[in-house]
Amino acid sequence: MFPPTRIRSCLPVMNPMFRRVKPHKPFRQVHNQTKSVANNQLQKTKWMNLRAIFTRWVPLGSVIYVGWCYIRSTVNYEVSRVEIKFYEMFPFRITSRLWGRLAAWELPTSIRSFVYGTYVRMFNVNLNDAAVTDLSYYKSLSAFFTRSLREGARYISPAYCVSPCDGVVLNCGPADTDKIEQVKGVTYSLEEFLGENKWSKSNSNYYQSLLKNRENILHQCIIYLAPGDYHRFHSPCDWSSSFRRHFSGKLLSVNPWMAKLIPGLFTMNERAVYVGEWKHGFFSMTAVGATNVGSIEIYSDPELRTNTKGKRNRIEEMEIHTDYKKGELFGQFNMGSTIILLFEAPADFKFEFKSGERVLMGQALTTAAKEQSI
Repeated sequence: MFPPTRIRSCLPVMNPMFRRVKPHKPFRQVHNQTKSVANNQLQKTKWMNLRAIFTRWVPLGSVIYVGWCYIRSTVNYEVSRVEIKFYEMFPFRITSRLWGRLAAWELPTSIRSFVYGTYVRMFNVNLNDAAVTDLSYYKSLSAFFTRSLREGARYISPAYCVSPCDGVVLNCGPADTDKIEQVKGVTYSLEEFLGENKWSKSNSNYYQSLLKNRENILHQCIIYLAPGDYHRFHSPCDWSSSFRRHFSGKLLSVNPWMAKLIPGLFTMNERAVYVGEWKHGFFSMTAVGATNVGSIEIYSDPELRTNTKGKRNRIEEMEIHTDYKKGELFGQFNMGSTIILLFEAPADFKFEFKSGERVLMGQALTTAAKEQSI
């Protein structure tokens, strides 16, 4: 006797007679085993090919690593050099350029309110300060990021030095050594940050070569602009700039919790340093790039091009002669980043605010300065 399955395949006319006949159990097991093996091989192929490395493993690894860094930032933990090097290997410059192009893409009018409204809710954007509150007015995310303020939204203090932007103060206070605190307990090198002193002819050590008056010291103020903040920044005082240096560095995150983990973070990242003088002597204002910052734009320096292709250790220098007035528009970020002020002032110069506090553009830097201006 032939098995029913063989008869069914050979005699199509008799198929109706064997509709209720089930195939052999061993045959079903072999078929299921073959199917499961094929599925396993397919799954292995999906996760082990070259494309999967970039589409699955790299994003997954990035999320896990950043999450792990965030957890460790809550405890006193010093990141090893190996971990820092591993973090630096991620292609943040490429992803930032892609994000810049995406942010500059013009959105259809029908979805602008939804997209920008979602962004407003996610990052607590204060639309009441914007010159235009109609979300459909902004053609792209970049245009919305760099929105202008309505007239009277910020009060410019009569003090001779004010906050250049909205944001959170990462650190502020005297910088009386070559090693400066970027956050409490984590430092960066003054010389590595500003670069070689080509704007003065002093033969003293680097720190002393910056000072015009040896009785003064340097002071610093680091302000972090979050994604929901006003993204333009202004001149903090009346001063003149004579030199610009552009470091084409990396684009690591400058979040406060990341600044606690990576020493010398601001000396690694791309930055545009503007050096000059103000009433007390040396003055510098630096715009620091960060992850997903499409570009840094300086209104008085249209030749500046940031986040471009090429080697990351490029340094471009240029002599400039520009005078700035307090409160004057200086530039803009196409995403949140950091402004660092380093300036010469008397030793008793004290900041009105402390690290961790929120400041607004135009707010006086010191109470003493406010009293002297009255």
